[in-house]
Amino acid sequence: MSPPWILLLAHGSRQPDWVMPFNAVLQQVRAARPDCRVELAFLESMAPLLPDALRAAAQAGCRELHLAPLLLGAGGHLRADIRRALDAVTREHPELRVHVAAAAGAHPDVIAALAAYAAGCAPRG
Repeated sequence: MSPPWILLLAHGSRQPDWVMPFNAVLQQVRAARPDCRVELAFLESMAPLLPDALRAAAQAGCRELHLAPLLLGAGGHLRADIRRALDAVTREHPELRVHVAAAAGAHPDVIAALAAYAAGCAPRG
């Protein structure tokens, strides 16, 4: 039986350097969760796209996948685009169970990290 998967999902960009922080997150999650297979996918402009990553997981024997949207808000991508991709792939692979977490930006730790970053953007008087 395949271990559970964590699929990190980022927006994607046509700028190759844009992906660097997401690769760093990928490496840290892999180090923190050696019991899971951890991969990175994108909504657009970069490979693998979400549907392709979901299909690859199913074809590799994954039965339990936890999707971690590395998005700041729960906009149209989370509400519509991700749902469409999940529906299409789980119709093809009904054995694949996908659990979608809330957008990363909704988590208190992410909010605190962004606030600390913003507060440090101006010198203290």
